[in-house]
Amino acid sequence: MRTQIAPTGDQQAEETAAPYVLEQLQEHVLWLTLNRPQQRNPLSSQMIASLASAMAAANANPQVRVVVLAGSGPVFSAGHDLREMSPRPGETEEQRAMRIRQILEDCAAMMLSIVHSPKAVIACVQGTATAAGCQLVSACDLALASDQAKFCTPGVNIGTFCTTPLVGIGRNMHRKHAMAMALTGDMIPATDAVRAGLVNEAVPAQDLRAAVEQLARRIASRSAQAIRAGKETFYRQVDMPLEDAFVYATEAMVKGLLSADAAEGTLAFLEKRKPVWGEA
Repeated sequence: MRTQIAPTGDQQAEETAAPYVLEQLQEHVLWLTLNRPQQRNPLSSQMIASLASAMAAANANPQVRVVVLAGSGPVFSAGHDLREMSPRPGETEEQRAMRIRQILEDCAAMMLSIVHSPKAVIACVQGTATAAGCQLVSACDLALASDQAKFCTPGVNIGTFCTTPLVGIGRNMHRKHAMAMALTGDMIPATDAVRAGLVNEAVPAQDLRAAVEQLARRIASRSAQAIRAGKETFYRQVDMPLEDAFVYATEAMVKGLLSADAAEGTLAFLEKRKPVWGEA
């Protein structure tokens, strides 16, 4: 979590008028950009709701084959808005606990919508990602970051612990790397995030957008049906016992090999031409 500075009048006007998430569809790649740069793109209730809505629409849109999550300004996302977590006048501890729990449950549901999305989801991390912002990176299938980006789970710095962010982060990184981040609250550079498994690649800042676009286009050119089924299978089997995982993955592989896209892909390979995939 990162403390958010109370907005000025101009910032409040911007917050009211501007969309929380900008959407841009290019060649089957949907860019969703967090759009509160002056507040460091916090995962406020409004931002969480906007992201959840945008992901639901993307999942239902056959024109979308890949989703890219990006941030505007110098910060990818500073995590939850501590103003929302703070006590309100006249509020009981029980009421505050219920309100905070609802924010965290909504955030978890949004993160799961990314994991369970039938589309490939790529994080384009141009700046700092902290706490739930770091969790957002971990929810994506792939992540490319600027070599200037940094990552942090700083709950201990304000007397709490980044418990919910570690659910995703701890499933991306080796647990000792994840615990080192959580126990110290220290920032780690993008190169360390790559080494620990949170990020796939760190690239020069000026090359980040082009690198993400190239990766997204490459994935978008593949079979959407295969990606949808394969992504679901991967996330289901990865936490299963080894024997159960092989049984589950074998059945999924049989279905995949019998699919129309597999038949087209095989024929295209033999005929040395580009395959014509079915609808997403």
